[in-house]
Formats: sequence, structure tokens, C-alpha cells
Amino acid sequence: MPPETTVSADPGYAFDWGAIGNAVVHDAAVVVSYFPLAIAGTIVWGLWLYRFILSHRAPPIVTDFRTSTSVIVPSFHEDPDILLSCLDTWRAQNPDEILIVLDVADVDTYERIVRIGDPRVRPILFHHVGKRSALGAGIREARHTLLVLTDSDTWWEPDLLRNVQMPFEDPLVGAVGTRQNVYQSGTSVWRRIADWLVDLRYLDYVPAMGRSGAVPCVSGRTAVYRRAAVLPVLDHLENEFFLGRRCISGDDGRLTWLVLASGYKTVHQASARALSMFPTGFRAFVKQRVRWSRNSYRCYLTAMARGWLWRVPFITKVTVLQILLTPLTMGITLFYLVFSRLELSVAGFAAAIGWLLLGRGIRGISHLRRHPKDLLLLPLLALAVILVALPIKTYALVTMNKQGWLTRHNDTIGGDGQDARTLTQAAVAP
Repeated sequence: MPPETTVSADPGYAFDWGAIGNAVVHDAAVVVSYFPLAIAGTIVWGLWLYRFILSHRAPPIVTDFRTSTSVIVPSFHEDPDILLSCLDTWRAQNPDEILIVLDVADVDTYERIVRIGDPRVRPILFHHVGKRSALGAGIREARHTLLVLTDSDTWWEPDLLRNVQMPFEDPLVGAVGTRQNVYQSGTSVWRRIADWLVDLRYLDYVPAMGRSGAVPCVSGRTAVYRRAAVLPVLDHLENEFFLGRRCISGDDGRLTWLVLASGYKTVHQASARALSMFPTGFRAFVKQRVRWSRNSYRCYLTAMARGWLWRVPFITKVTVLQILLTPLTMGITLFYLVFSRLELSVAGFAAAIGWLLLGRGIRGISHLRRHPKDLLLLPLLALAVILVALPIKTYALVTMNKQGWLTRHNDTIGGDGQDARTLTQAAVAP
């Protein structure tokens, strides 16, 4: 019987099972530490992609429907050169009547409109008590089937009025929104940023909700309503109170939800395009976003409390909830990244900034296809989004019952950074 032999393992090929186990545990811990961020990212990007696909698969509504129209324009100390330039674009599309509700102090503007001599255009001097009061005065004077509510600093692109009537062939449609952009966006870097943000809304978000018949806020810069849907709820528009205080701004969101709650649909018409004045400077840009954010909180919290929100399609519900929770969700994400995951090194900061810019660039692809040169503004756009989502929205949340317009005043003409001097002279010549 051969002698028993033993084979010793070559140390060069030995496995250190303890080291391997420690490495596996470490890697698992790293994966687990990123798990909350991965889950949050998957949800956020999944919802964005869902909306993006639905929006880009929502073509304009095309029908032969036509009816009579009343254009209603609330105007408070508007720059008359701006107003008359806009008026030319409204008249060119042949509405049945145009009612311009001016403040009693705007006598010069009243006289300039009268001198035009167009019997379809009727200026009305009215003591404004906020934009809602002026809308109410114009709506009660209107005589036609569709009410076209238009801001005094909004220009219509050709065929807006024809295209915006088409969805009303469906008797359940109570309101139609338009696609909007910033007028002469190239005149200011903050107008270019605003135009980018507007494109995000009207190219990637609103069409998806319009396709489901539930746009949560039909922007008042140019919004069209079925007169029969508005008259029964007009008093609720003019006399809205939030936590005991009369609401001044936020008329478009309020009227949208009153129409939705009445059983109508609110849709989007991408082929009806309008251009609006936006502030030229940073300070007015911030004021405008504060006002809009306050309006959103009051409007959407009211919709939740009244139960209106829970009766609209899923895409609208989840979008509204995202808007309400943006400061919380973005704040938690940034806090988690900065204090738990960010490597305090040049490479770590570069990776974080690169990740931020890449995400913003992907979300801005619809705008960048229109304006590829705006890629140079991507860092500023990313900062603006964070500014709006965190400090501005947080401030607006805690002060949401502070009423006021912020960018228009009793003793000035035009909105802050929104008069004719901030535009090229040829574009606003009366």
C-alpha cells in the first residue's frame, strides 16, 4: 500500500476568504447606501418620461368647428404702446368683439383705442379691484359663445383664434389653453431662461394632461372658455377667499378648477400660439415666480381640500402632487447627496455638477431642439431651476396667503421690466 501523502497548498494561490467577504459586505453597503437615491430617481425620471412620451404623442386637435368669439382683455396701467401692438394682432384675426377693461386712470390709452375707429373694439373704463374684478366686468358685457381671455401684453400668432376654437366641437370641452412663448426672448438673458422654462411646460408637460382632458391651470395669458361654463361660476372667481383673505391673483388656476369641477374638460391646443411679455431683469423674474408659486399652492391645496383633485385623471393628479411637493423632494435629494454621498474633492464636485447639468440637459431637449445655442445657458438654467424649486417655492409656501401682484403698481406704467423700452423699438411701434 503506497504511503499516504499530503499536498500543501501553494501560498501564491491561496484565497483570503475573509478579505473577499469584507469586500462583498463593503460593496453591498455602498449599493444599499445609494438605494434610496436610486428609487427616488427611478420614480422621478419614470414620471418625466411618461409625461414626455404622452405629450409628444398628443397632436393638435383639428376640426371644422367655428363659432362666435368675445375677446376680453383686463388692462391695468399697461404700457399703451405694448397694448396697441397686441391689439393689432387680435384685430387681424377677426373676433366678433374685443372688450378692453381699462382702469379709470388709463384715460390716454382709452382715447388712443377710440381713435382707431374699429366698431368691434370697445374700451371700458372700470375701477379695478384686482384682475378678477376686471375679468368679471368684461365677461358680463360679452355677448358671444366663446370667451377669449387675453392679457394686455400678449401677442397672437397667425391663426390662433381659428385653431383655438376647434376643440370646442366636443360639448364637454369647457376650456382650451394655448401654446405660449416669451416675446422677443433674445432681448434679455432672463427672458431666454423664462422661454426655456415655458417650453418645458408647453412641450413636455401640458399636452399630456390636455390629452386626458384635465389641464390643471389654463394659463390666463390667452385662455378660451365656453361662456356657458363660466357664467354659473363667475361669482366664485371674483369672490374667492383663502384662509379668510380675498384672493387677488391666481385667477387662471381658480377658473380652470371651477370649470373642471363643473364636469367639463380642459384641453391644450398646440397649434394656437401666443407670445407674452416677460421681465427683463432678475429681480422681476423672482417676483413673478413668487407670485406664481403662491397661486399654485392656494389653487392646488383648495382643489385637494374640495376633493376636485381626486376626480381628475392620474397624469394630472401626480403632476399637481409633484408641484406641491417639489421643495420637499428636491431638498431631501440635495441634502442626501451633499451630506451623505458627495465626495469632498475636485473629482466629487465635478461629478455632482456634471450629473446635474446632464439631467437638466436631457429634460431640456425639446427646447434645445428649437434653440441649440441655449446650451450655453444650461448652467444658469440649472441654477434657476434650483432657485425656483427650493428658496422661492419654500418662501411662497410659508407666505402663500400674502396677496398681491408684485410686478404691477398703481404709480407705474407696465409691469416691472416689461415696458416698451425693454424691447426693440420696431416691434412695438403703434
